[in-house]
Amino acid sequence: MNENYTLSERSGNTPLYLITPTYTRLTQKADLTRLSHTLMHLQNILWILVEDRSSKSELVSNLLSRSGIRHVHLNTDTPDVFRLHPGQKKYVQHRGVEQRNLALDWLRARPSLPHGVVYFMDDDNTYDLELFLHMRKVKKVGIWPVGLSGGNDYEGPICKDGRVTGWYTIWGRKRVFPMDMSGFAVHLQKLIDRPASWNRKSKVGNLESDFLIGLGIETEDLEPIDDTCNRVLVWHTQTVKFEYLKDRMNKIVVQGL
Repeated sequence: MNENYTLSERSGNTPLYLITPTYTRLTQKADLTRLSHTLMHLQNILWILVEDRSSKSELVSNLLSRSGIRHVHLNTDTPDVFRLHPGQKKYVQHRGVEQRNLALDWLRARPSLPHGVVYFMDDDNTYDLELFLHMRKVKKVGIWPVGLSGGNDYEGPICKDGRVTGWYTIWGRKRVFPMDMSGFAVHLQKLIDRPASWNRKSKVGNLESDFLIGLGIETEDLEPIDDTCNRVLVWHTQTVKFEYLKDRMNKIVVQGL
């Protein structure tokens, strides 16, 4: 297959590879519409959207086509044993593991792609456009705080003179890198040099930390986007789960009242 994604390595406009796992739900289209409207403002990006399905959905295919965003549409099922089932708590199973790994496999299988920066974007987060300007400057691993994360107003690094000196976090303080999925981006070359992947065996809350450890990252490798690390440019917002009224089929809609 002749794949030409026409990304440029021009100085100051480093390519961004934005990986988004997504799954079927009533709010999926709303979430992806909001995210796509953020990405429409960006140039020199490749949006790698991976559905948690055995086949690609018409909904996502149409949304990507209408967006005009340069994209790759992939799909892979989460094994049933790893899916959340009724009655299970939200954090019992890691989400998006197989989908993120498939996107990494796709990138690694294409050595001719321009070198750029890889970012893992959840489909229901909120992103300030300024974040992507900082992201393009990443040499190894860029980091920043994430708002509304970890049961706190924000979670992320504590920095002094542009170096990480500690972590502002409440939950899981023993993690080597206590940060949210949306709190870092990795240069593509780092991902090619070290074939690390997202690991289902990671303890709850340690998925991100274990991934960075697998890449051979040390604290001194981390690149804060500013000297103080106190500017929040991404928020771990979550769409409220929509539920139909139980008796909706028995309601009569009366117009004109």
